[in-house]
Order: sequence, then C-alpha cells, then structure tokens
Amino acid sequence: MVKHIVTFRFSGTADERKAACRRFADALLALPARIDCLESMEVGINENPSETWDLALTAIVPTMADVEVYAKHPAHVAAASLVKPQIESRACVDYTF
Repeated sequence: MVKHIVTFRFSGTADERKAACRRFADALLALPARIDCLESMEVGINENPSETWDLALTAIVPTMADVEVYAKHPAHVAAASLVKPQIESRACVDYTF
C-alpha cells in the first residue's frame, strides 16, 4: 500500500483560503467513489493560525503506479482545477507502508 500525503498553501485572504479549502475538501472526499484504485481519502483543513499550510490530504492506493493513475484520473483533475489558480505552494510525500 502507498500513502500519498499532500499539503497545500492557497493565496488570498483568510476567508478566500478557507472557501478554497472547503471546495477542495468536498471534491476530494468524493473521489474514492469515482476512482477504483483509491482505497481512502482523508482531508484536513488547518485550524492552527500560527501555521502557513492550509490543507492536507492523505490518500491510500495499492501501488506506487496507482498514484499516477489517481493523479491523472479525470475526477481528480477536475477536483484540482477548482483551486488550481489559488495554489501558492504544494508539498508531497509518497511512501509504501
């Protein structure tokens, strides 16, 4: 199994960033029903005002090759497009467990 962990920092005011987080989180949480290889999806919106990252997601897929399948799936591409203009920074770690 592979854990795919991604953090995002969005641009805009605090309210704009929270709205982007909510839109993105809703779209991400719908993905396991639409992408066969996506075993699970967990999304957290940062509540700590002293930190600069806005949202973190943890997805679990069977293999490292499935990370790419997930990333290129039209449902994932559509979800990412909801916030793409607001993404200021992104960091990712993929590991087998």
